[in-house]
Amino acid sequence: MRTPLVIRSPQDAIAAVPYLLGFHPADSLVVIAYDGPHDTCAMRLDLPQPDPRAAAERIAALLTHNAFRRALLLGYGTSSDVTPVVAAAWEVLTAQDLHITEALRIGTDRWWSLTCVDDDCCPPEGHPYDISTTVVAAEATLSGHVALQDRAELARTLAPLEGEARTAMRAATDRAEERFLSWAAETTPAQLQSRLTASGLAILADLTPDPTDEDVAWLGVTLTNLRVRDEAWIRIDTDAPQRDIDFWRAILRRIEEPYAAAPACLLAIAAYAAGDGGLANLALDRAQDADPAYSLAHLLRAVVEAGIPPSRLQTTMTPQTLAAAYEANPPP
Repeated sequence: MRTPLVIRSPQDAIAAVPYLLGFHPADSLVVIAYDGPHDTCAMRLDLPQPDPRAAAERIAALLTHNAFRRALLLGYGTSSDVTPVVAAAWEVLTAQDLHITEALRIGTDRWWSLTCVDDDCCPPEGHPYDISTTVVAAEATLSGHVALQDRAELARTLAPLEGEARTAMRAATDRAEERFLSWAAETTPAQLQSRLTASGLAILADLTPDPTDEDVAWLGVTLTNLRVRDEAWIRIDTDAPQRDIDFWRAILRRIEEPYAAAPACLLAIAAYAAGDGGLANLALDRAQDADPAYSLAHLLRAVVEAGIPPSRLQTTMTPQTLAAAYEANPPP
């Protein structure tokens, strides 16, 4: 988060969740972990869970692996969906010395504590809430955080453009493929790889916020070259990744689907560096839809699901060291 959101009450926690996730959750269990070496972690699971105990054990494994000591549990949905997984999480987490500060069930406009049995402070009808009036929501908005209506709306920010934009990109991609085929016909495989690398590096050296259809299509072709893709990876500014998020999101929306896996993975890397696991997961969905066997997407998915802190993904590799690595171990 650009500005820390201070949670002082259950309503503050409810207000913070949409800004931690990037969207308002529904039918979800949200776990906010804190008091550890990696600041705050927010994770979300779909509800209902077919095996609440297994879900609880996954949560516990992630939190203990990252040395978190405290957690908030927020279940969004009906009591029959929320209670079993919260009960299982309570049992498993406390058995592993994780302190649960509070467990809540959140409805459309009311919340209930799942730890309090005092009807005076926790009435059976629940507590009304309106997060739009909270200090947390105001601070988040002023800091530039955005909470979309739901996960589907976030997914739509990655959806391929349609209409005239899609028609133009198809035509540009046809031309890019014809260019590639002409290069392939007049060079050896090694020369083709070298030529693609040089062309791709030239594009990456001069990224513009609004590239032409021709640039986007040719970038898609050159990113099939692993050297070019890895070059794009190490150029992501993991300390300030918003520019990279904006760029690769725009590329992903415009590029033709057969070429979507690489830019989707690059977007996932930038999003995860920003602490936006929700966007990273959706980008990986796009990558695996485009190419179910794409190895980088599987690697990144494992990183996200393991909850490895984004700071540990920062690379010290430079264009010079990457070039040396490829020279020492050229691809087949």
